[in-house]
Amino acid sequence: MKIGLAGLGIMGYRIGGNLAKAGKLHLVYNRTERKAEQFSKEYGVKYVKDPIELLKEVDVLITMLADDDAVSNFLTPLIPYSKGKIIVDMSTISPSVSIEIAKKVAENGGFMYDAPVIGTSVFAEQKKLTVLLGGPEEKLDVVKEILSETASTILYMGGNGMGLYAKLVNNLMVGVYVATLAEAYNFGVKSGLKPEDVYKVLALYGSAKSPTSELKVPKMINNDYSTQFAIKHMRKDLEIITKETQNIKVINPLSSLALQLYRMAEAMGHGENDYVAVLEVYRKGNK
Repeated sequence: MKIGLAGLGIMGYRIGGNLAKAGKLHLVYNRTERKAEQFSKEYGVKYVKDPIELLKEVDVLITMLADDDAVSNFLTPLIPYSKGKIIVDMSTISPSVSIEIAKKVAENGGFMYDAPVIGTSVFAEQKKLTVLLGGPEEKLDVVKEILSETASTILYMGGNGMGLYAKLVNNLMVGVYVATLAEAYNFGVKSGLKPEDVYKVLALYGSAKSPTSELKVPKMINNDYSTQFAIKHMRKDLEIITKETQNIKVINPLSSLALQLYRMAEAMGHGENDYVAVLEVYRKGNK
C-alpha cells in the first residue's frame, strides 16, 4: 500500500519522518518546494510538485495543513480522483468544513477521515501523539495501522467530524488554561515571589498542576517562546470553536475571552511563537 503526505510544517514534517523511518511513506508534497526537497534528501522519499499526481500515485493520502481554506483549496480539486482512495486529514479545521468535503469524497467512491492530534512537536518526535479519529468504519483498521507509526494512542470518536469536535474540546481547555497560567504566573512574579516558587505552585504542588503546566511554566520562566504550538494556530482553533458554538447554539464565555488574548499576542508580533507567549499580553499590561 502506497502512502503519500501533503504538508511539511512543524507537525507534518515529524509525522512524515516517522512514517518514512517505518518504510511506509511513498511520496510527499509541500506548497513550498524547498521544504519538500529538504525532506526528500533527509529521508530518501520522492516528492512531487502536483497534488493530483500525488493522489493518483498513492492509495492513502495524509494531509496536515494550516486551516479551513488550506484544506478546502487542496482537497476540493482532488475529489474527482478520490475513488477508492483513503484520505486522512490530520489538520485541525472546522468540523462543518471537513464533513462537507468528506461527503463529496464519499459520493465519489472514496473514504475520508478527520484525524487531528493531541500533542506538540515533541510528542510527534517521540511517536506519542494521540489521534482523535472520525470517519467511516469500513477502512478504520487500515487507517489505525498507518497512524500507529506516529501515535501511541488512537481514539475512534465516531463519524466524520467527530474527531475534530473532540480536538476542539481539548484545545478549548488548553487555550483557556495556558492563558490562565500566564495570568497566574504574571501575578505571582509581580507580587514578589521568585519565579521558581511560582513554578512549584503551578506545576508541582498546586491543585491545578498538569502536564501542561509542567511543560509551559518553565518556558515562561526562561522567556522561551520556541514554538511547540504557535499562537496563530491557537487563535485559529479558538475562532473555529466560536463558530461551531454558534452552529450548535451553546455559549463559550471563557474561550471567547481567551481568543481575544491570543489575538492581542498575535497583534504584538508573537503569531509564530509558542502560545505560551500570551504571557506578553500580561507583561505589557503591567504598570
